[in-house]
Amino acid sequence: MGIQHVRAGNLLPAAPSAVTVTDTRCESKVHPVGIMAETPAFSWKLSATTRGVKQTAYRVRVASSRDALNSAPDLWDSGQMPASQNTFVIYGGKKLQSARTYYWSVQTWNNKTAKASWSPVDSFATGILQQEEWDDASWIGYEALAEDKKVFPGIHHVGKVNDEKTKQRSIVPYLRKSFAVSKTVKQALVFVSGLGQYELHLNGHKVGNDFLAPGWTNYNKTCLYNTYDVTGQIQQQENVIGAIVGNGFFNINQERYSKLLIAQGYPMLRLQLVIHYTDGTTKKIITDNTWKVTPSPVVFSSIYGGEDYDARLEQSGWNAPGFDDSKWQTALTVKGPSGEMSAQMSYPLQVKDSFEVKQVYTPEPGKYVLDFGQNASGIIRIKVKGEKGAVVRITPAELLDDKQLPHQGASGGPYSLSYTLKGNGVEEWEPRFTYYGFRYAMIEGAVPPGVAAGNTTVQLTDIRSLHTRNSAPAAGSFACSDTLFNKIHALINWAIRSNMASVSTDCPHREKLGWLEQTHLLGAACGYNYDILHLYNKTVDDMIASQQPDGLVPDIAPEYVVFDGGFRDSPEWGSASILVPWYLYQWYGDKQVLSKAYDMMQRYLDYLGTKANGHILNYGLGDWFDMGPGAPGESQLTPIALTATAVYFQDADCMQKIADILGKEQDAAKYAQLAAGIRKAFNDKFFDPQTKVYATGSQTAYAMPLYTGLVNEADRKAVFENLVQSIHKSKKALTAGDVGYHYLVSVLGKGGASELLYEMNNRDDVPGYAYQLKHGATALTESWPALRFVSNNHMMLGHLMEWLYSGLAGIRTVEGEPGFSTVLIQPQPVGDMKWVKSTFETMQGQVKVQWQKTGTTFTLDVQVPPNTTAKVVLPPCNNNSIKEGGSHVQKAAGVEKVVTEAGKTTITIGSGAYHFVAALN
Repeated sequence: MGIQHVRAGNLLPAAPSAVTVTDTRCESKVHPVGIMAETPAFSWKLSATTRGVKQTAYRVRVASSRDALNSAPDLWDSGQMPASQNTFVIYGGKKLQSARTYYWSVQTWNNKTAKASWSPVDSFATGILQQEEWDDASWIGYEALAEDKKVFPGIHHVGKVNDEKTKQRSIVPYLRKSFAVSKTVKQALVFVSGLGQYELHLNGHKVGNDFLAPGWTNYNKTCLYNTYDVTGQIQQQENVIGAIVGNGFFNINQERYSKLLIAQGYPMLRLQLVIHYTDGTTKKIITDNTWKVTPSPVVFSSIYGGEDYDARLEQSGWNAPGFDDSKWQTALTVKGPSGEMSAQMSYPLQVKDSFEVKQVYTPEPGKYVLDFGQNASGIIRIKVKGEKGAVVRITPAELLDDKQLPHQGASGGPYSLSYTLKGNGVEEWEPRFTYYGFRYAMIEGAVPPGVAAGNTTVQLTDIRSLHTRNSAPAAGSFACSDTLFNKIHALINWAIRSNMASVSTDCPHREKLGWLEQTHLLGAACGYNYDILHLYNKTVDDMIASQQPDGLVPDIAPEYVVFDGGFRDSPEWGSASILVPWYLYQWYGDKQVLSKAYDMMQRYLDYLGTKANGHILNYGLGDWFDMGPGAPGESQLTPIALTATAVYFQDADCMQKIADILGKEQDAAKYAQLAAGIRKAFNDKFFDPQTKVYATGSQTAYAMPLYTGLVNEADRKAVFENLVQSIHKSKKALTAGDVGYHYLVSVLGKGGASELLYEMNNRDDVPGYAYQLKHGATALTESWPALRFVSNNHMMLGHLMEWLYSGLAGIRTVEGEPGFSTVLIQPQPVGDMKWVKSTFETMQGQVKVQWQKTGTTFTLDVQVPPNTTAKVVLPPCNNNSIKEGGSHVQKAAGVEKVVTEAGKTTITIGSGAYHFVAALN
């Protein structure tokens, strides 16, 4: 049997208390298997039936067995620690061993109940903690790539690249190993990496349900491995472990579409299966030259170009006991990349949605174009029957041309999939090592379901679009009375989820690269919807691995290809190296990431200093894809020096705060001085003190200084009014681009101009979200006017998502209170919107907000998790009319303070559910 999660009898109170411990996590995951941390961090939440609950102390116990945990923990007992801390509590016990399961529980005390509460017993399993423990497990494969044929970094494939090294197809191999088990198994853990990606099997069944595992990295720095508990799949006597390994970003040849060409090696596998027996002994199965290998039916595989599968080459039972592999070759031990083996902590990609065909077109005889109704990242699954050797070809696309044929001009083509039938009843297939962004798919060589077969003997019995994405759990929800804004939420959300992979991609087809500007600009937009703590921590690791000796952090990470100019070195992109760790600290309270990234952050800020002239940076891409008079691209309306220098100041300002948090006083003073110097230089160059205009007076030119704090306090009101007036003069059209719109949305929303922001986006006559919806978009597009010659599934302009949560619902962080330990709830009714409902899962628990406006009556229902304080700011209202639960707000239980200032009423409350009613002014 595998790990069981049970309550430890004498650790729990005899009867449920009013306050209980819930959602225990190790390394911010639910009973994780394969953690890399030698001193893991624990967290938990509290559940309460009363208001105003605060944790006052905790006690964590860790043991090597359940019995030991119940009696005398043999690894760690923190003792009673007087603290409200319930996140990132660092293990302080004896040294942990690799491939072991440990058990833990936490006891908490609070301010409301006399009796302490124990959590249910939880567990975690360690990965391979020391690099040398991998030494016996070799990288193995079917063939080895000669050193003189390797290509890395990649070649940017613009037009036809005449490089012989990248022309050859690699063999996608089957690998298998038979082994015997004769003892009773206590636990079996498998640690596996396949480059580029693998699919693992044990005794005839796939292990796990991950897609494109492991995550992709700079393999010369880090090779990720996945861990699976396979205890329940091990059987007595013969067992067989098998794998199929594809190319991923490890090998990209110049066949079909390829954004870049790479040859780091041919597909290879590295694995350890560790079996613990009940008698205390251990058995290891490792990859070595006792494995067997042969070509698989995957005859072509490219992360960019597609996949071909020939079912006639299948070998039934290849991954199960009893198969004769005598004709297979002995696996080669091959030289792997130089990167260290590291456990993958970011959530794996998985299939998360399935779409049936909504409509079928027949633009030409024998060509059937299927519309799945949603543009999304993913793959296609078919069920088909027909004669042996028949070929089904599939061409996916986000758009159709004027003849209703697939248009891949902006999404990367040619990209195609093919399946060759074995001719044995209904056959089912889906690609393993590639994906694309598409809404449509053209079928050739078979007839779709529901279409008369005619002369074709090959019939699809089913075909579906399978949406694949990073499987990070949902964190929030949003709905309102305005149908348009619900559709805008869905539009942006589909772009976010389509571009949440192993990296935050720009698009799920043409590039699939980790462009960094969107990670910090869309941090909140993504974070309100999904738990991105692990994805963004991987982004930090990728940036550390990509940083150059001179301190440069390139625009993409991992940096598989070196681009030219601003496409490699733009401050608004590279500054993710500072702003993403800062975001993780603010959003989740993750202080560890600040320490991990500190050296990178310092070196990058120093690098920017070498590029500055009198504290002014004058290079990069600027406000990419703003709405200027020309074709979209580099900034048209705002000086590049303004955006570059503004983000340079933001970096320095953040570094001062980070240094303070880490107790680095000298660094903090240095960065404060740097920020002051940048502020003065910036205002001297771009600000007119007479007119209060910044540079060209564009939306971005005003918004970035206001957001970052570059505007002197005495000028803030006038500058903000200038921004508002400039928007009115432009007839409330959106003009800010990829960079500037993030700052604009935040400045307007937090500056009391949500009504204007609503009006700018509540129209479909000019380019924007509603315009895209009007023109048929189902995912956010790369350009405001949804141009056909750029991507039509791009999250980089999705900044309004943040305002839906932080403005309309009003859920915000509070400066100096990381991890939403104090949450600001300041809903902003706009237009004729009647109601808004939103939830958001913080590290402390779920925040719920629901407001309704009926005439002049405003009702607000709020739920605040235990161990949290909330500051509720009501819209302008009659202060004497405010009630909570039928009582005057001043007398309501859980209300700690009521302050009215400048027409705003702020109510400080503890945890619990509240119902406020007020008369609006």
